[in-house]
Order: sequence, then C-alpha cells, then structure tokens
Amino acid sequence: MQISILCENKEIEQRVAATPDSVKLLERLGAKINIEKGAGDLSGYADELYVSAGAKIVERSVCLQSDICLCVRMPSQKDLNEMKKNTILIGILNPYENKSYFDDLNKNNITSCCMELIPRISRAQSMDVLSSQANLAGYKAVIDAAANFGKAFPMMMTAAGRINPAKVMILGVGVAGLQAIATAKRLGAVVSATDVRSATKEQVESLGGKFIMVEDEESKESETSGGYAKEMSEEYKKKQAVLIAETVAKQDIIICTALIPGRTAPVLISEEMVNSMARGSIIVDLAVESGGNRPLSRVDEIVEHNGVKIIGYSNVPGRVAKDASSLYAKNIVNFLMLMIDKEEKKINIDWEDEIINSVVLTHNGQVKLEKFI
Repeated sequence: MQISILCENKEIEQRVAATPDSVKLLERLGAKINIEKGAGDLSGYADELYVSAGAKIVERSVCLQSDICLCVRMPSQKDLNEMKKNTILIGILNPYENKSYFDDLNKNNITSCCMELIPRISRAQSMDVLSSQANLAGYKAVIDAAANFGKAFPMMMTAAGRINPAKVMILGVGVAGLQAIATAKRLGAVVSATDVRSATKEQVESLGGKFIMVEDEESKESETSGGYAKEMSEEYKKKQAVLIAETVAKQDIIICTALIPGRTAPVLISEEMVNSMARGSIIVDLAVESGGNRPLSRVDEIVEHNGVKIIGYSNVPGRVAKDASSLYAKNIVNFLMLMIDKEEKKINIDWEDEIINSVVLTHNGQVKLEKFI
C-alpha cells in the first residue's frame, strides 16, 4: 500500500497534507510513503525531514500512481486524469465550487473524500479539519488586526495618563469566532460577540465576552442538526442589522467569521456601518473567499474606506502554515484509520460507517453524496 503527498500550488496554498510526524504514523499503518519534492517547503518541513521519518522523495508523476493521494486542495484536472485508476484522493476538495471536476473523478474511478464534510459528532472530532483550521484562522485574524491597528490592545496606566483598552467585536461564534474572542481577551481587549445561534451565548460569556443578539422565536431554531448556522429570514436579518449597527459604531476592531456551508457569506456590515466607525478602526473579513461579510472586502487586499482598514486575506490558516499543516495532517491520519485494516495493513473501507458515508463524494464512477448529484 502506497500513500503519496502532493505538492500544492504554492501561489495559493502554503500548507501540506503530511508532516514528518504524521509520516511515522502512516508507516505504522503499513504504508510506504512518497512525498513530492518540495511539498513541505512553505510549511517549514524540508525534504530531509521527511526522508529521516522514512518517506521517499519523488516526482509528481510517481505520486499520482499511489493507492492513496493526500492533498490540501483539489488537484488539477490534468492530475486527476493522470492518477491511477481507483486511487483514493483525500483533501479539502470543496465540492460546492469544484463541480466541474466531478466528471474527471468519475471517469478515473477515483474515490474522493472531502475532509470538510466530516460530520460534527463526538467520534469524528479528531478528524474535523474545519475546526482545526478555523481555530488558527480566528487566532491569526486578531493578530493581523493588532498588526494593523495604530493603538495598543490592553488598558495601560502610565504617568502621562491612561490608555483605554481596544474594543473588539466578533461576528459569528463558531470555532474561529471563539478563538478570536479568546485571543483578543488575552491581548487585553474588551470583547463582544454576536451570532444567530442563541446556544453560543454561554460560550461567549465563558470566555469573558459580552453576547449581543436579537432573541426571538426564530433565533431558537437557528442551528442545523450538524451544528452550523441556518439561513435566517429577511425580517430577522433586518432586526439583527439594526442591533449590530448600533454596536459597530462603538468598536475599534471587527472580526467577521460568519459562513454558511455551500452558500454565499451573509452580508453583516454595510457601507453605512463602516462609515460610522472611527478612523483607524480595523475590520477583518474571514469570509472574504465566500463573498465576504461586507461588500467592501477584496480578496488578498487591505482596502481603506473612510479611514477604516478592511483586511481580506484569503486562506488565513495558511498564514500559520506550519501549525495548520500539523493539525491537518493529524486529522487525515485519524480519518485514514477508518479506511485501513491495522492487522492486515491494507485498505478496507467500511461502507456502513457514518463518517465514511458523509465524506466520500465519488466512488466507482458515481457521485455518492445526494446533495451534489
């Protein structure tokens, strides 16, 4: 059994799907590991480290002939057509945006596994790539905001007078939002947060933040069975917008994290709200790649509007690539343990497993997940 790790397009992705530590774990499953030359360079993992861990450095053409291919993003259509038939491809494959790849996956009988579709159940927590990557994104968003903010975060008492703490508001209290709250609090800011899910109130307050939300009957049904936010009614959005507008005007920094899987990100910050903020304020839009939580955001740009800086970095976890790769690689190892027989050291997919059935997009020349058919 051969497992290969592909090198990503380095212009858009700094992460890698395996680290030297995860290579050792994969070898214990009975696999021989091939690493494409330079795959870990941008994550701080040199080829020599992989060799020391027992892997072999090879060209891409060799990697594409393995039994299992690991990646971060969907490989090119050319790569898919050069893969060995019946290859198992595992990565963050973004099926919502990559439907044009389905024919190539099916034509080559590739069993594709979308790691971002891991269900949010207790047994799958160690495989949850969305959570592991969002955690780092929330942290980095606050650090990026602090780097661009012209003032200090904590309150400071000096002989010349007092410096008031920064006021930070988090929009969206998922994994990224919770980490943003914790990071901003550690830096000494006064933190508030909002989410359509009333269940997040206790989490916000446990981290020392103030929870802001329109609480009505609709808000009680605002979460899917999978733990994600639902699309709210236009009436609710209007009420929430009024409340947010009143709060935004008083903030120094806004961190936007609101996402709905497979949908355009909801617009939470209007141009009028931005205009109400003081000059020198910062907005970080973690949803910029899905359309952004405000229309002024631009992918991979810092836009200045009326003196307010709007940061729209893409692939924020990739900005802390070493840690992001380490967590992602561990997620993949834990997932592979479901697919490999530890005793016989061979691939053995349990098609009755809930996790397997949630993530396998294509198999035997067919799209398996009904929502993508």
